[in-house]
Amino acid sequence: MTETAPTRAESLPVAPVRSGAIVLARHGEPALSRKIKLTSDGYRDWWGRYEVGGLLEGQTPPDCLVEQADHSVIYHSTRPRAIETARAVARGRPLIEDPIFIEAPLPPPNFPDWFRVGPRAWGVISRFWWWAFDHHGEGEESRDQAKVRARQAADMLEARAAQGDDVLVLAHGFFNGMVGMELTRRGWRCTRDRGFQYWCGRKFEKR
Repeated sequence: MTETAPTRAESLPVAPVRSGAIVLARHGEPALSRKIKLTSDGYRDWWGRYEVGGLLEGQTPPDCLVEQADHSVIYHSTRPRAIETARAVARGRPLIEDPIFIEAPLPPPNFPDWFRVGPRAWGVISRFWWWAFDHHGEGEESRDQAKVRARQAADMLEARAAQGDDVLVLAHGFFNGMVGMELTRRGWRCTRDRGFQYWCGRKFEKR
């Protein structure tokens, strides 16, 4: 039996789909004052209000995020501050809301009431206690559970980027950092780093 020679189109190799970039960005500035001193119980209440609050009025997203959103699949967490950030950046583009991107918890240690500091200081203290000692209350996410969630988030973002899509995540500072560390372990490289401030993010590309 005579075999038919492959056509030119059949003989050409199929080029692999280039993986898209992943940008992890923090939300805008929330409308909740930090110019106060709090006990540990006071900070616990403050953080609860922070979690359900929106953005401070009058903010404009930076051009770099708006431009990134113009050619990206956009994900955001279910927290109001992330939702409002995504809407401001997307300018009507489709959005994908997913609770997998919510911030890791910040339960403060039970310090005596004479110890009063501002929310920023409490955030550092609480994050250290949560990370170093896995300090969390009943029903709150543990450090190891958050690590699992970060791996799941990285799985989802990698799968979407593997289709050739650029991906923009509008979420929260520390959990974005956890996802970024997971991407780095998988061979992604941070090619643009604007830090962890409001409206700032980091871009990851596959090596």
